[in-house]
Amino acid sequence: MKKINCIIVDDEPLARDVIENYILRVESVNLIASCKNVYEAFNSLQKHKIDLIFLDVHMPEINGIDFLRELNQSPAVIFTTAHLDYAAKSYDLGAIDYLVKPIEFTRFLKAISRVFKHIDYPVTIDNKHSNQSEDFIYLKTEKKLQKIFLKDILYIESSNNYIKVKITDREVIAHKKISEIYDSLPKHKFIRVHRSYIISIDHIDSFSPVEIEIKKFKIPVGRKYRENVKTQLGYY
Repeated sequence: MKKINCIIVDDEPLARDVIENYILRVESVNLIASCKNVYEAFNSLQKHKIDLIFLDVHMPEINGIDFLRELNQSPAVIFTTAHLDYAAKSYDLGAIDYLVKPIEFTRFLKAISRVFKHIDYPVTIDNKHSNQSEDFIYLKTEKKLQKIFLKDILYIESSNNYIKVKITDREVIAHKKISEIYDSLPKHKFIRVHRSYIISIDHIDSFSPVEIEIKKFKIPVGRKYRENVKTQLGYY
């Protein structure tokens, strides 16, 4: 299978880590270099045949948009940024997509699919990199991204447009809808049991059709979710 060669260009190490982790899960994409500035990116473009750039907008000295303008022949570009301000300008420059941080895996896949359609390659998800002990997500809390390993999540509780992620040693509160976080989680490891709760199947201590217990926390099972919970957990 022919792969798309890509590079990441972002001055934030955590932001690069997120994209790197996502790329590992897509067999058809090959990461050539993870660059912290446009100078490293330019060197990679000179040395390798690059099909796709994940390009941050705000970077020191030269921003992503100015860098793209300087390229005589640009690969496909997906902009990655924490700001919406430059969306229209990026599409004027021919960008395939514009991803707003923090980036969910489902949204990343949608952008990748657009690239594959653009150059007519198939998309293949690589399940060998979906090991629960290694997978993680980033959640935006206040002004920083927090890395959370999926294996450490006990359950997630929602309150309006916020979620509280209960981890083995702490709680993380983030501004996100519970439906959005659920879409980014592997369904064989996490299950939504209530309009306000998602639980980790691996951490269940005991359960009944109406209640699940995890580390002494008692979590209700919503009426509309009971049949699915019983089926997925094998309650007969």
